[in-house]
Amino acid sequence: MAKYRRNRINDAVKEEMAQIIRDVKDPRIAEAFVSITGADVSGDLKFAKIYFSVITGDKSEVLKALKSAQGFFRSELARRINLRQTPQLTFEYDGSAEYGASISKILNTLDIKPLEDGEYDE
Repeated sequence: MAKYRRNRINDAVKEEMAQIIRDVKDPRIAEAFVSITGADVSGDLKFAKIYFSVITGDKSEVLKALKSAQGFFRSELARRINLRQTPQLTFEYDGSAEYGASISKILNTLDIKPLEDGEYDE
């Protein structure tokens, strides 16, 4: 499969999963502010890894809730996206948001004075 087609499918799955997750009534998901950060569909469209981050709440409980609602997600995805096969979904936690926040916190603690006009940092 061409890479651009696979990227379009990944983007479509990510966008639809972000919409579908808003419809889930499980309080472990609804109250945790879960965000879908990416999707990686295999070349044969049989499997898809869905990457998520959690703003508030316990990520292990959210992962359990996502796994228990896998059938719902898959059926909704099949209804919304016209693919030859609907991929089997697996969920993986994406810690990049936490990592970025920790880097930002470290950078904010640095004491760096701005350069004057005409000065160069060597």
